[in-house]
Formats: sequence, structure tokens, C-alpha cells
Amino acid sequence: MRDGRAGTSQPGLDPALSKRRQSLQPGIRGDLNEALDRVEGSGLPTALVTTGEGKFYSNGLDLEWLGSASDPGGFMDQLHRLLVRILTFPAVTVAAVNGHAFAAGAMLATAHDFMVMRSDRGYWCLPEVDLGLPPTPTMHALVSARLSHFTLHEAITTGKRYDAVAALAAQIAHKCAPESEVVPTAVALAAELSAKNHDVVATHKQLMYSDVLRMCPG
Repeated sequence: MRDGRAGTSQPGLDPALSKRRQSLQPGIRGDLNEALDRVEGSGLPTALVTTGEGKFYSNGLDLEWLGSASDPGGFMDQLHRLLVRILTFPAVTVAAVNGHAFAAGAMLATAHDFMVMRSDRGYWCLPEVDLGLPPTPTMHALVSARLSHFTLHEAITTGKRYDAVAALAAQIAHKCAPESEVVPTAVALAAELSAKNHDVVATHKQLMYSDVLRMCPG
């Protein structure tokens, strides 16, 4: 909590995750869900800010780890539920994108209500076309719901890397800031909007993203 208003969660507190470039493994997924539980259960005017460490916000899935996981399908189901939970969270959410956000990491950032990108370093990218791995239907529905059709088409058919300026122009990001100001800018935005009625915010999001919710219920 910051000033009782904006909750913050930092992906990558586990050193093993940092070594894997902020990949979305079970540990980091659990950290994010715990942060969401804290914010949702605080009973205070709250908002959520997430950020990463170093030059990565999140590099998405660790495909090597996923390939050897005992239950990859179950993990993907849980990841889908996390992304949809953030998309429809009953408080304002802001991604403080301190560096690269790739693949599922880009989707994680995009699931937030607002995105603040570092202006001097880092790309937002959906590289699945180059990896030979199409996104899941739930992931596609999420980015389709958040991006304009023009931007989505360009992003998924080319694997384009958007820096902060390009992301602003494409309406992927909402603000950009120097490295030292990314988190403060995100926290200020979150604090400004933290008093919004959570029940109304939740209802609005459920209506806006009903198609995504139908694909990934509960």
C-alpha cells in the first residue's frame, strides 16, 4: 500500500524469476494473485500498480519450463484466469512498464486499465508469429478487446516491436516517462483514480469484456 490508496505488486521478487527475465511461471502468478487479493480485500480506496525489475517488465512464458511442466494445460488455464482477473479487476490497474514486455508479458501489461512505458528503453511486442506459436483463443480475445483492430492486426501479423513513442501512437500505452519516473507516474495515476466506486468499476468492466469472460469463466 502507498498512502492507503494505491497497492503495488512487483513481479520478480523471487530471484529465480529475475534470472528467467521475469517469466510468467507459477511463482510470479501466485505473487500477482496475492497482490490482487490484498488490494481487493483492503476495504480502502485502492488501485493496483505492477512493475518489473531491471530491463524487463515481463518476457512472457518460459517456453523451456512450460515444455517440461507436469501439467502445462492446467498452468495455461490458471494463467488465463489471472489475465482475465486483471482485465476485469474491481479497481483501477496500472502497468508501470519499466522495460521489455513480450508475448504473454505484453498481454499482462495490456490487461491493465492503463500502461505507463519507459521512454528510453524497452519494447512492447507480440512475437508469436515469429515463434510459430499462435496465441490461445483467450489471449487473442483479451488483446482484441483492448487494442484497435488496426493495431492488433499489425502487432500479431508482423511481430512489430513498439517502443514507447510507437506504443503511444498506436494507443497501446497511455503515458511514457523516463526510467526514474515510470513507477511514480503510474502510482500517481492510480492514486488519482483509486476512489472510484469498485462495484461500478467491476460492472463496467464485466460489460465491456463480456466476450472475454465467456471464454474464461471464473
